[in-house]
Amino acid sequence: MFRKSPSFAENDLTSVIRACRANDPRAQRTLFKQFFGYAKSICLRYTSNREEAEDVLNEGFLKVFQHLDRFDETQPFKAWLRTILVNTAISHYRRNQQLEQNTSLESGGQVAFNDDVVDQIAAEEILALVQQLSPTYRTVFMMHVVDGYSLHEIAGLLSHNEATVRSNYSRARQKLQQMIQKAYSSHTNNGPGAPIGYYEN
Repeated sequence: MFRKSPSFAENDLTSVIRACRANDPRAQRTLFKQFFGYAKSICLRYTSNREEAEDVLNEGFLKVFQHLDRFDETQPFKAWLRTILVNTAISHYRRNQQLEQNTSLESGGQVAFNDDVVDQIAAEEILALVQQLSPTYRTVFMMHVVDGYSLHEIAGLLSHNEATVRSNYSRARQKLQQMIQKAYSSHTNNGPGAPIGYYEN
């Protein structure tokens, strides 16, 4: 006998999730499409290009489907999904960490980070600059600034000591400021009068 696939309504997230738990491929495609944009934006924060982001995205959704039985339906699904994607990005970073083992030894002049300058640059432009940071700097910066992890929490998740994480975060800010000043010197000279956009989470 053929097993009947569970029914679900596309506009009813709970029914979609329950059908995904029953391994219904139609429900899995529906869930993927509904949260693709949100998930992709998170993955882009932690990777250097779209191809790498798609790798993290696909791996993250695979984990979502494998562990949906652990999702508490009384909690927001987006928050649960976000946690999985960030953790997947961290795992991706760890796998590639060997290539960046000397990152924390990089040195440079001390540059004060002017947050007013960031307010004058569109979110897409900031993201493009952040993606140019090394994986270590990018990961620490995004975890702390965008996803709200404390430096102590980041140290635990990345298996680093807190002093190293604090140093990497400080240097990430410095390098980002240097890139902003180089790429958008006209913005820094125009003052705070007419911001182009805001960096929003």
